[in-house]
Amino acid sequence: MNQYRIAVIPGDNIGPEVTNEGLRVLRELESARVCGFEVETFPWGARHVLKTGRAAPENLVELLAPFDAIYMGAHGDPANVPDRFSSQQMMHPIRKGLDLYANVRPVKWWAGTQIPLKQTDPIDFVMVRENTEGEYSNTGGSVHAGTPDEVAMMTTVVTRRGAERIINYAFEVARKRNGKKYVHCVTKSNALALVMVLWDNVFEEAAARYPDVRTTKAHVDATSMYMITRPSSFDVVVATNLMGDILSDEASAATGSIGLAPSACVNPERRKPAMFEPIHGSAPDIAGKQLANPTAAILAAAMMLDWLGETESAKAIERSVGRVLEERRCVTPDLGGTAKTSEVTDAILADLGLALRA
Repeated sequence: MNQYRIAVIPGDNIGPEVTNEGLRVLRELESARVCGFEVETFPWGARHVLKTGRAAPENLVELLAPFDAIYMGAHGDPANVPDRFSSQQMMHPIRKGLDLYANVRPVKWWAGTQIPLKQTDPIDFVMVRENTEGEYSNTGGSVHAGTPDEVAMMTTVVTRRGAERIINYAFEVARKRNGKKYVHCVTKSNALALVMVLWDNVFEEAAARYPDVRTTKAHVDATSMYMITRPSSFDVVVATNLMGDILSDEASAATGSIGLAPSACVNPERRKPAMFEPIHGSAPDIAGKQLANPTAAILAAAMMLDWLGETESAKAIERSVGRVLEERRCVTPDLGGTAKTSEVTDAILADLGLALRA
């Protein structure tokens, strides 16, 4: 039985609630003697800021590097701590320090889930987002703070190396998926005439190296409309950091609920541990009420298992999630149901347990 070391960062508000449900699924695999996990929890995030003044210790990358994977819940508590603390002192340092340059966000319409679109064709695509530079490079500064002359500037950074490796990865993902072999590139080179022209050039060069993969390209504003009018047409969508962040949230909402959307931050060369998390926020308004949808966190755990090589276990979890959603046996309020957070996991585990022991 394979054993894995997992660093768990539960986060804030509903973060610990949904993370705990994902860990329940991992413990089910242990009890079925499929694989085992050594879990260490790091209480970083907004609560850590209130206790120590920092969202995470400065040596966080050194602490996380020895693990096989990182499992994270939602983070943030804006009523008490500005969001920038977690972003600048935890999320961005982890992504950059571990070189997790590819953010992978599956977008799927699950059978049984009501969506706000007049849509009949299946929606199943992947957002591949550059994760270490772009609009979130944190390059810039401010002067004359608190005066009428205050100026703040942040620079969008696109490097040839950064664009090449994320775009190449998007093409590789398309080659391995469901047969469409299609990559859509998000740009805005009509307005951002320096950084996005470089991005476009790199994409065109990559397309020439992957003649078996069909390509299209559109500006981010047009792509945001296509996410609503024809989401089923996509296969793999590649975008810069901010554009991919916004579009993937839009796409998840269009498929029924952001509570169904997992994500992974990975280094495709596997030099460092990857990080897996739901993309929803910490939802302080429902924290502690057992109203949060744990599905995204459970699917993030499945993505982690697949990354670790436990592909059959990952598929089994996805099938169990799919059956529970399709039959609408047990769904949370965001999906029109009345189930509690733990009850959804109970239903998934009941199905998964039967599958594992069949």
